[in-house]
Parts: sequence; C-alpha cells; structure tokens
Amino acid sequence: METTLRGVGVSHGVAIGEVRHMGTAVLEPPAKQIAAEEAEREQGRARQAVSAVSADLIARGQLAGGEAQHVLEAQAMIAEDPELMADVDRRVAVGSTAERAVYDAFAAYRELLAGAGEYMAGRVADLDDVRNRIVARLLGVPMPGVPDSDEPYVLIARDLAPADTALLDPALVLGFVTEEGGPTSHSAILARALGVPAVVALPGAKELPEGTVVAVDGSTGEIFVEPTPEKRAELETAAAERKAALAASSGPGATSDGHKVPLLANVGGPGDVAAAVEAGAEGVGLFRTEFLFLDDSRKAPSEDKQTESYRKVLEAFPEGRVVVRVLDAGADKPLDFLTPADEPNPALGVRGLRTLLDHPEVLRTQLTALAKAAEGLPVYLEVMAPMVADRQDARAFADACREAGLRAKFGAMVEIPSAALRARSILQEVEFLSLGTNDLAQYAFAADRQVGAVSRLQDPWQPALLDLIAMSAEAARAEGKSCGVCGEAASDPLLACVLTGLGVTSLSMGAASIPYVRATLAKYTLAQCERAAAAARAADSADEARVAAQAVLSGE
Repeated sequence: METTLRGVGVSHGVAIGEVRHMGTAVLEPPAKQIAAEEAEREQGRARQAVSAVSADLIARGQLAGGEAQHVLEAQAMIAEDPELMADVDRRVAVGSTAERAVYDAFAAYRELLAGAGEYMAGRVADLDDVRNRIVARLLGVPMPGVPDSDEPYVLIARDLAPADTALLDPALVLGFVTEEGGPTSHSAILARALGVPAVVALPGAKELPEGTVVAVDGSTGEIFVEPTPEKRAELETAAAERKAALAASSGPGATSDGHKVPLLANVGGPGDVAAAVEAGAEGVGLFRTEFLFLDDSRKAPSEDKQTESYRKVLEAFPEGRVVVRVLDAGADKPLDFLTPADEPNPALGVRGLRTLLDHPEVLRTQLTALAKAAEGLPVYLEVMAPMVADRQDARAFADACREAGLRAKFGAMVEIPSAALRARSILQEVEFLSLGTNDLAQYAFAADRQVGAVSRLQDPWQPALLDLIAMSAEAARAEGKSCGVCGEAASDPLLACVLTGLGVTSLSMGAASIPYVRATLAKYTLAQCERAAAAARAADSADEARVAAQAVLSGE
C-alpha cells in the first residue's frame, strides 16, 4: 500500500527506484593491550593509515572537482591534524593498538566538538567518516560507503559523508534520502551540484526495507513508498514537464513581464567556472576564496598565487558581474595561522571579517591581489565582507579596500540579524548588500545548519527569515542600491519568485539550479511574485508560507 513520508527536499527532480542502504559504519575495535616493544610499530601503522586516507580523500576531491574538492580537502586536513596524531601516539605508548588509539582519540575530539556549540557539532559527521576510514584501513575491512550495484537505485543513509557524495555516479544513484542533515548541509550542497534528487532530515529513513520501491521528489521533500502506477505516472509526467520547461528556458533571468532578475553562480574556485558558464550564469554572485587558504592552514597563500587564481575566474565573465567574498575563516573553517584555538563557541567568536580585521596584512594581501587580477579586464568586480555586524564593520572594510587601491564596488554580507535590522546604516559605507541566508537563518533561529534535529528552523521559508530579507531589500531600495541573495535559498525556484517579490535584485546559486530558477521566474509577473511574497510573510510557519506562496502563483 502506498504511503507518504516527508523530509526536506534539497535537490530538484524525481527519482523512482529500489532502496539500497549505505554500507554500515566500522565496528568499534577491541580494547586489547599491546606490549611496550610493539608501540613504535603500532604508531607507524597508525601514521601510514592516516596518510593513506588523507591521500584518498584528496584524490577523490581532485576527481570530483568544484565544491566537492574543497570539502574533501578540508576532511583530509582533519585526518592529519597534528594534535589528533599526537593523541594517537600517546595512547599507543600506554598500550593501545593503532586502531583502538585512533578510535579513542577521535572519540575524545568528537566530544570536544559536540560540546563546542551547535556550529562545531555539525562537523561531527565529517569527523566520524574520517575515523571510520582510518579504522577500516587498520582492520583490513572494506570502507563504509556506497553499495555495489549493477542496477540503478535510490540510496538511503543516516547521513552521507562528503567523500561518498562527491563520487556518486548519477547513472546508478537515481536519488538519495538521509535521516540527518539539513537544507544547507554538505550533502545537500553537493547533491545540487551533481543534479541528483535528494531529500534529507527524514526520520526513520533507515527503516525502509532493502529493495522497496520508492519515489523521491527532491522539490517537495516527499517520499512515496511503493507508489501506485497512477502516482508513478503523475510524478513522471511532472518531471517531464519540468525538463521541457528547462529546455525552453534561456537568456537572462526575468519575470514574464520583463522585470530583470540577474541569475548568478556561486563558485568555489576556477574549477566551478565551466559549469556556471554552461548553465547560462550572468556572472558570479558569490566567489568563495577559501579554497586557496585550505592548501596550507599554517600560512596564507602568496599574493601572486592569489592573483593568478582570481584572474582565471574574472576572465570567464567578460562584461559580467563577479562578486568576490574575501576570506571567511573561523568556526567550521578554522585556519591554524588565523583562528583562535581556545574559543568556547567559535560560531559566535572571531570569524569572517572579525578575523581579517585582527590580521590586516592578510586582508591587505587579498585585496591587492584582487586589484591586480582585475587590471585590464572588462569585468564588473565587486568585493564583499562576510559577517558584517554594523556600520563600524562596514566602514573598516571599505577603508581597507580603498587603502589597497581596489577599483571595485564594496559590499557587505547580511548574515547577522543586526545587519538586516540596521541595513540602511551599513549602506552609508558600502554600495551593495548580499544576503547569506544560510548563516542568517542560523543566527536568527539559533539553529545550526548541519544539525538535522533543528532543520525546520533552517528552512529558508521561515517567515521571520523572509522578514529580515524584506527589511534588507527595502533598505537597499531606499538608498538606491542593490541587494542580492547568495545563500542556498536562491536555488529554490518557488522561493526565488518570493525573493523577487520581496525586492531582492539578483539571485546567486549553484550552477545546476540556474535553469530551474530561470524557467520558474519566467512563468510569473512581478506583481504575482509580490503577492506571493506578502502571502508567505503573513504565514506563521515555513510550511504554511510555502503553501501560501504556491496558492498565489497557481491562482488558487
């Protein structure tokens, strides 16, 4: 009998197929003691396993490219963390086997992360994956991971580690469903990049029997278990209609009555540019520059290296707009040479612009490199600061840009509620705003974007979040300046219409989402988008807001 489950849809499309479950995690190794003379050999085994896992993660990242590469390289850094390895050595020295020492050292670090605030607790899944890979190698058992199958299937897992998601074969993995995660988790972001339908935060997903036929709607978050022939036909028809709309959609983003809404791409480095150009991106709305700094967490990259990388992206969009976010370090992106090691809650500490203002030489080098990269290019360069809290922050960033001789527009990201509340004040110092809806939701609702248990509060349809977006857009309009959205909210086609109705002037997203958003925007007038936005803001929950907006746009 057909039953319907509901999670959080995070990647568009429909997948229908049999359930296959993710390989089980590594079992806890036995706590047996070794003789003192065996310690050196066991320490060597541990180091070899760590190096092998780190190399494997880096190799997987190079194969996957783009966003996945940056995520996996960050995981490789976890594997080779010197403090973790020192702890492993200490445990082996007092009698633990290599595998038990690794297991216990990671458990201690896991406990630290879990207790360091929800933002850091969201990294526990990544830490567990690295631990499991090292222990599996030491035990000589198969790595936990994607099942082997000759037939296409729908993958079910508690959560998906980036190392698994990055190399999913879309020809075999029709879609995936996880019990944990949220709309802005690594798994969700990578699923969108792959174009694989996905639903996260579905309680009880692991209880679906192997071989059960399910239909996954990555747009609505619905899972239909043993769907009837009629339901399958309905879903397949809807999917075909979406594909047809995509094929017919091209050109700049706009509503049906000609109101322009530039559709830009979020990129994490030169490797993401080709997909953005192919999707018809009108420029880059968020160029994340952290990829350069993750190569070596102990020192900043040279000015020449930065200049070379930035220029590759700028050259790809002649006459286009490229918005660069300066280094956003701290919290879940710690760098040894910048990030304080003893903060009780890094998400509420020195991160983003705060870090750069504490290390002005790093900011100066980056801004100088951007200025050199843009020399002689017909590109509209804009540079923005992350984690701007108030006018004082905005002024400090604008002053730094001017001192570096940067000929570009200076902007501020709205990720902290205070910035939305005081947007007009901030706009006295900068020329544009860009809404990072992922962090704005996280701070507005005190809900970590990586924690599935609070995913309803990370839903970008939350009316309170829409209110903060509207405040920012209204402030920008009053000042005659622009206000874009570069968070994951922009990748939801229906929500893109609502954001347009709220007064947002551009939308930036992963390249795979651009055709969906373009096709949906083209179906409605600006007035319809405005009415949908008003209906969504009048609701009292994310679900009600979504339904209210849909009702307006469908004419119900």
